[in-house]
Amino acid sequence: MREAREQARREIAFCEEILAKGGLNVLSETFAGVTDIAAWEHYPPGDVFDPASNGQWFYHCHPAEEGSAEHGHFHCFMRPEGPEGPIHHLCAVGVDAHGRLLRLFTVNQWVVGDDWADAETTIPLLARFNMQMPRPSYLVNRWLTAVLVAHEDEIAELIRQRDAVVAAHQAPEGVAPHEDRALEVTSEFLPGR
Repeated sequence: MREAREQARREIAFCEEILAKGGLNVLSETFAGVTDIAAWEHYPPGDVFDPASNGQWFYHCHPAEEGSAEHGHFHCFMRPEGPEGPIHHLCAVGVDAHGRLLRLFTVNQWVVGDDWADAETTIPLLARFNMQMPRPSYLVNRWLTAVLVAHEDEIAELIRQRDAVVAAHQAPEGVAPHEDRALEVTSEFLPGR
């Protein structure tokens, strides 16, 4: 496990280095061919789905907030039964405007509208997230896969924290904790801090 994490860290550095040689980063590569970036829109349009691993991701940003270093985040999912089956959110990968990793976090169900699965069901799906395919960007797909491998233990703990936070959440009467819009981010990890 330790060797896999170290290899993933090397993969992250490799992808960032290759992109930088061309004056690019994971974010600029994600927006290749896009002329107008709009908040809440999925990039690339239609999301990225890998039929071999059943992994899926999209990037989006929120309206700019003063003082926020985060440009947006990659939402990572698994569809263990294929493209028509249930979809489970694994984590979000927040980056700055230069595509540098800022944080990993989980969200409440209403945020992504996934098919809720508890931690013990979700955590084993992390090892299946493998987006190493050529489109829309081999280097972004490879980078994102490596981020989840390098931080698999931390993401597993985030998912456990997510379940605990949702279970303890006191939603207003008549509102399920999973649907309470007062609870958005359920856990967060800041790499390198």
